Amino acid sequence: MAVAAAVFWAAGTMTAQRQYEPHFAIGAKGGMTLSQMEFTPGVEQSMISGMVMGVTARYTEEKIFGLVGELNIEQRGWKEVFEDTEFIYQRRLTYLQLPILTHIYFGGDKFKGFVNLGPSVSYLISDNISSNFNYADPGSVDGFPIENRHVNQMSMEVKNKFDYGILAGAGMEFIIRRKHSLFLEGRYYYGLGNIFPAAKKDEFSASRGTSIQVSVGYMFHIK
Repeated sequence: MAVAAAVFWAAGTMTAQRQYEPHFAIGAKGGMTLSQMEFTPGVEQSMISGMVMGVTARYTEEKIFGLVGELNIEQRGWKEVFEDTEFIYQRRLTYLQLPILTHIYFGGDKFKGFVNLGPSVSYLISDNISSNFNYADPGSVDGFPIENRHVNQMSMEVKNKFDYGILAGAGMEFIIRRKHSLFLEGRYYYGLGNIFPAAKKDEFSASRGTSIQVSVGYMFHIK
């Protein structure tokens, strides 16, 4: 009996030692994006800069594992390239974004590294075009390089305001006090939804957004 009691006591002690107290934190973030579109057929373009800002909540229950939920405003879009000319066309698409991410972290009491990965859904709230020519009728513009070039995307209306895709990021967190920390993160977003119709009769079979995001943020550790 004494041996059995000792075994049960030891097992209970080991289980208690393995338990990890859940933690919950909330915070805010802000930063910049570099984005472009994946068009098929292709469009001559370069990345356009934008901003991202939002609020974040994080729950961790295991020693290296947790979940992150965010509500962000993020700008994506593209900038057309016109070689050896002064034509300018850029289009910023502003989204309300909701990512739900797996959070894997490692490190000590003062510094942690982490990886975030998961799905993201977005809704378009603003579509802003900046141009120095009549993009609705570029063929009428003197000197416009229209040969062998797709131009309809410049004036096409975004038909699919809902967007969805995959986010992957990595970063570091600095714990400055017991309940306060700062973090730096880089992310890549790959969109799976098309902003324009993509049926066989349509001009583009793919019109998906991609972006690189760099942000800094603050977390307050409630528990």
